[in-house]
Amino acid sequence: MTRLTHRLAVRDDLPALKVLMDAAIGELQRSFLTQAQIASSRTIMGLDTQLVDDGTYFVVNLDGELAGCGDWSRRATHYGSDSTPGRDPRLLDPARESARIRAMYTRPDLARRGVGRLILALCEDAARAEGFARAELVATMAGEPLYRSCVYHPIEPLQDDRGGAPVPLLRMEKRLRPARGDPDA
Repeated sequence: MTRLTHRLAVRDDLPALKVLMDAAIGELQRSFLTQAQIASSRTIMGLDTQLVDDGTYFVVNLDGELAGCGDWSRRATHYGSDSTPGRDPRLLDPARESARIRAMYTRPDLARRGVGRLILALCEDAARAEGFARAELVATMAGEPLYRSCVYHPIEPLQDDRGGAPVPLLRMEKRLRPARGDPDA
């Protein structure tokens, strides 16, 4: 594999990001969910354009082609798209609350080749730079092994049935270590 590159997403990326998300949900969740749960996942997950506007959404490319995407957030919502019910755009307090790792999607043919790990590291570094000491996420069953390997610890199992069928999820958390060279390191 050649070197992965990354940048912040812009509004022009939205159509390609949506295609990637749909493929990742459909392919990577297949071993863990029923077809009804995959359809439900498409309803409760997806692109939150507020995070693109916030400058917290990353695009990862391989040889100039979209390989993955993902974001972190300084807002209270844990996951979901622009249209997911229950969104909370309130800004979090880094001194008291955890940053949110919101959505991570990898092109199915590139799964388990470092794309997700790179996105997660970018998100953690950016959250740490804004003063967050912890990160929290809601993992899909397909994503849970990656997050466990990156030292995220389970907080509570969840089920989200807002899309019709109950989708099993796992809320997880990690303490973010200070960056090297940081006086608190």
